[in-house]
Amino acid sequence: MNIKYFEDTDTALIEFLKNPISETKVISENIYIDLDAKGNLISMTIEHAKSSGSLKKLVYEEFKTA
Repeated sequence: MNIKYFEDTDTALIEFLKNPISETKVISENIYIDLDAKGNLISMTIEHAKSSGSLKKLVYEEFKTA
């Protein structure tokens, strides 16, 4: 997974897979998701990330299951 932040446009791009994008869906005014031909989530774009997504701090946590 890759997370990119573009300060000039206040846009965050979260990339989950490198598959070709088949479809882009609008989730809300500021959130878009890209899907491959099988419906797998490829990436998510968050416009106005700092203001609408509260992207001021990024925290990553990994939880192990028993």
